[in-house]
Amino acid sequence: MDKTKALTILRKYTMIIALVLVVIFFQVMTEGKILFPQNINNLISQNAYVFVLATGMLLCILTGGNIDLSVGSVVCFAGAVGAMMMDKNVNIWVAVLSMLIIGVLIGMWQGFWIAYVKVPPFIATLAGMYAFRGLSNVVLQGMTVSLRSDTFIKVFGGGADCYVPDFLGGGEGFNMTCMVAGCIAVIVLVALQLKNRINNKSRGYETAPLGSTIIKLVVISAVILWVTYKLASHKGIPTALIWILLVLLVYGYLTTKTRMGRYLYAVGGNEKATRLSGINTKKVYFFAYVNMGLLAALAGILTIARLTTAQPTYGQGYEMDAIGACFIGGASAYGGVGSVTGVVVGATLMGVINQGMSIMGIDANYQKVVKGLVLLAAVAFDVLSKKEKK
Repeated sequence: MDKTKALTILRKYTMIIALVLVVIFFQVMTEGKILFPQNINNLISQNAYVFVLATGMLLCILTGGNIDLSVGSVVCFAGAVGAMMMDKNVNIWVAVLSMLIIGVLIGMWQGFWIAYVKVPPFIATLAGMYAFRGLSNVVLQGMTVSLRSDTFIKVFGGGADCYVPDFLGGGEGFNMTCMVAGCIAVIVLVALQLKNRINNKSRGYETAPLGSTIIKLVVISAVILWVTYKLASHKGIPTALIWILLVLLVYGYLTTKTRMGRYLYAVGGNEKATRLSGINTKKVYFFAYVNMGLLAALAGILTIARLTTAQPTYGQGYEMDAIGACFIGGASAYGGVGSVTGVVVGATLMGVINQGMSIMGIDANYQKVVKGLVLLAAVAFDVLSKKEKK
C-alpha cells in the first residue's frame, strides 16, 4: 500500500479511530464503568436529541456549510405547544401530529427566507432562535408543565420503563428480543452490503477489495452484537433507540439513494455549476430547512418525553451539540461532504466524552471546554486536509 493511499484511509477513518481511543481512555479512567450496560443505555437515551438534530443539521451543512441556529428554540417551542395541548386533555396523537406540523411550518418559514429571499442562513436562523425561544416562554407563561400521559412517555422514550417488551421471554436479567433484533440487524446489513457489491460489479463500477469489505463487515457486525448484548443485559431496547434508528435509516437512504440527496451534495460542491446544469437550487435549500424543522420537532417530542416536563429553558445549546456532531463526524465546513454514518460517529463521540467526564466527576464547565476543543480540532483537520490536497 503506497503512502498516498494510506493517508487517504487514515483521513477517512480518523474519527472512528478517535472514538475508539476515547472509549478506551474513559474505560481506563472510570475503571470500566463507561461500558456498563446501564451507562450504554443512558448514552443512547440522553443523546437521542443529538442524533436526530445532527441528522437534520447535516442536510443544511451539505448545501454549503450552512447551519441552523434556531433548532434548540424550535425543540423548546414544539415541546411547549405539545405539553400544553396534552395538559388540556387533547389526544396525545393529535398533540404529536401538531408538534410535527409546527416543525415543518417553521422549516418552511426559515427555508423561504433563506432560499427565496436570500437572507444568509446564519441571520435567518439567529432570528428564529430568538423568536421561538420567546414564543416558548409565551406558551408556557414561564412555568413548568408536567406530562401526565404514560403512553406518550413510554412511546417516545422517557422514564425508567420505556423499553421494547421482551416478546421472546429471555428470562430475568436478559432481554432475548433485543439480542435477536441485533442478530437480524447483522444479517440484513451483510445481505445489503453483498447485494450492493454484486450490483456495482455487474455495472462495471469500481469496488473495494473483497478482503477489506469482509473485515469491515466483521468489525461492524461485532460492534452491533456487542452493543445489543449489553442492552439485553440491562433492560433491552430503549424506545428512544427505535426513533433514532428510524431517522438514521430514512435519512441515510435519502442522502445516498435519492435524487434530492445527490442535489444536496452537488449544491454544496459547486452551487453555480449545479444551478447552470438545470437543478433548482432554491428548492434544495428549502428542502434542507423544512427537514431540519421536522427533525427539531421530533427532538422536542423526545426531549419532553424523557424529562416528563416542558420548560422554557429546554433546548439551550442543542444547536451547538448538533453542529458539533456533524463536523466531528467528518462533515466539511465548506459543504458537499458528510454522511449520516459520520453523524452517528460524531454524536457518539460527544456522548462518550460527556458521560465519561460526568462519571469522573469533572465540572460541567470543563466539559464544555473539552467539547469546544474537540470541535475545533475536527474542523481544523478538515481545513488542513483540503489545503494538503490542493
